[in-house]
Amino acid sequence: MTVLEFDGIPFDPLGAPQARQTADSVATAASSPDANPAPVSGTASAAAPISPVGTDSPQQSSSVAGVAPASDPAAVSGADPTGAVAPVNRASLSAGAVPAVPAVHRIDPIAEIRAGVVAAHRSALSAQIALQRGIWRQALLRQGAGDTLAADASPVAVVPAAAVAPEGAFKALARTDRVWLDRAALEQLVHGEFGAVFGAGYHRAGVESVARLAATTALVLTEVSRIDLYGGGGNGFITAQFESDPRAAALQAAEVFALYTGMPLCISGSALTGGVSESAAGSTTGTVELVIESLDLVPRPHLVATASFGPGIAPVGVTVTVVEPQGADVGPGSAAGALLLNEFHMAHLARGDQSIAMGPEFAEYTGIRATRLPTGGLLLVDRVREFDGARGNLDGATYITEYDSPADSWYYADTANDSMPHFVYMETSLQAALLMGYYAGPTLTQPGVTLSLRNLGGTATVLRQVDLRNATIEQTSRLLSTTILPGSSLQTFDYTLSVDGEPFYRGETMFGYFSDEALGNQTGLDAGRFVPTWLAGQPGVQPRVIDVAARRADPAAMACSHDRLALIDRVEVVDGGGNYGAGYLRSLRAIDDSDWFFTRHFYLDPVIPGSLGVESVIHAVQEWMLDAGFAEGMADPVFRIPQDLAFSWRYRGQFLPSDGSVELEAHIKSVRRGPHGVTVVVDGSLWKPGLRIYELVDLAVELADRKARP
Repeated sequence: MTVLEFDGIPFDPLGAPQARQTADSVATAASSPDANPAPVSGTASAAAPISPVGTDSPQQSSSVAGVAPASDPAAVSGADPTGAVAPVNRASLSAGAVPAVPAVHRIDPIAEIRAGVVAAHRSALSAQIALQRGIWRQALLRQGAGDTLAADASPVAVVPAAAVAPEGAFKALARTDRVWLDRAALEQLVHGEFGAVFGAGYHRAGVESVARLAATTALVLTEVSRIDLYGGGGNGFITAQFESDPRAAALQAAEVFALYTGMPLCISGSALTGGVSESAAGSTTGTVELVIESLDLVPRPHLVATASFGPGIAPVGVTVTVVEPQGADVGPGSAAGALLLNEFHMAHLARGDQSIAMGPEFAEYTGIRATRLPTGGLLLVDRVREFDGARGNLDGATYITEYDSPADSWYYADTANDSMPHFVYMETSLQAALLMGYYAGPTLTQPGVTLSLRNLGGTATVLRQVDLRNATIEQTSRLLSTTILPGSSLQTFDYTLSVDGEPFYRGETMFGYFSDEALGNQTGLDAGRFVPTWLAGQPGVQPRVIDVAARRADPAAMACSHDRLALIDRVEVVDGGGNYGAGYLRSLRAIDDSDWFFTRHFYLDPVIPGSLGVESVIHAVQEWMLDAGFAEGMADPVFRIPQDLAFSWRYRGQFLPSDGSVELEAHIKSVRRGPHGVTVVVDGSLWKPGLRIYELVDLAVELADRKARP
């Protein structure tokens, strides 16, 4: 198990007598002058212990995450002035009570002095950041138009000819090859024989199938001649022939589409209910074309569509909703017997009712900024299959979740990788890990405090290269420890991703839950000091430029990320530069507050996903590898994530919509040529204006010939 560090405090859950570290032990470690912090595996051991989201260095304060230190009784109610924190009563938490931190009123003069130093440091930091923003803008003006942060700098992306799911499209709960249905198949749907029509995936253990086609009207459809999951405006399209009533035909066509997407699978015993807008049309025979306007699982699975019939009949609006039996519980473990949580709960956790997603204890988090899963195309966990923990038990748990990765997923089309892009590896792992850590209830120990979730770092290794298109990824995660501190909580995890029982990705990570005060006082990776890029310290160096945007605009460009993954527009290169003398890369890109990921990550708490920051460094390296000619002689060059090379990251801040820009650099560490391609290993960092907040160590990219696969 890798030792992770937070604010200079080593976290080694498996090496401790108990899996969970108490707040007392952490506070003691933070304030001890003899503490010898262990860095994240792969980072430079000489690095000073760094705060995650706003703490000062341990020599200055034992505070956590930018919250006024525990030594300041005026700042943290109930905090011990010595810096220690009263431990949480786990027995009362398990019984359902919310623990309170007892007030302590001792006065420690040294602690008061330390608190004053911290307050002065924060004031200086605010002024420093303002100054650094001004310096940064001046530097942009001096560099000229080459670095102008134009919002329209990216050209129109090239869209592959193959059918691809739009990024925000509804993800079907089950898939079938059927694209048309005759009268016999429609009759089977009337009798609930979904497996016979669509396949075995339309049955789930513990889910009672009650939904039926035409349950409230006589069947008028005679054939469904076309079903297109992403037709129409991107949400679906269906064409059917009918006899008799056009309004009944419209409703039944919508019911067919709801069944086709597997909507009833997430609520056992559910039925279909629906309605059609008024129409003056009478009995007739003809064709109905249904364009799906929207599909969603919140507040209940439903779709909204428009049905058209041709000349003489006005279009009608149609709605179909999946409803549970009256009075039925649809919360965790109840909506679909064999699963603790499923796609329905994930959608609610992302942007709906948290009491449905997590249980009634979480009702207070509905409609406010709180811990969420991403939504849309960034929601990368579907179901919780097994969980051996319990609400209130923060000592540890093991759980198995699943994510279905359809071959038409948007990220396969937008990446230059041979298979899944690196950021999806990271996101699906981290989302699966945090999910049940949150379910266990660390935030419930601090009622009335708004806590936001942030990833702090970790390590990961690809164990084998595998094509993940149409795979169901099994995510096995372990909650190793939880540490409760005033205004924040820390959790450590390890995780393994597998397909068909064979692991292919493994790692460890740490998450933190932080108060508004913590997030408002961030000092980045360098305790608030301004650390410039390597290039900024080389005034006489003139880098050459790779025009990524121009290459992306070329339909014939090989191995190029585009569309939603158009994360960089240009790369500055210093051949032979950087920390290792093997090459240096820098890129600067504007942040547009309308960037697509802000509406996905997270609801009411928009930040750029850390994994996309990592992905942007990968793209800079990919562009450099192609520019350096490493693809020469390859018939079909593609990028891969090399196996057996551990990569680590640290995050100590986040990119907000208002931050203006993302600046990154990468230092080439090694270039390794093998029989099937070239592997490049880099270290990297990312800055928001005036503050370095991401550090990446041993990030590896492989360029290979797809046609020369071993």
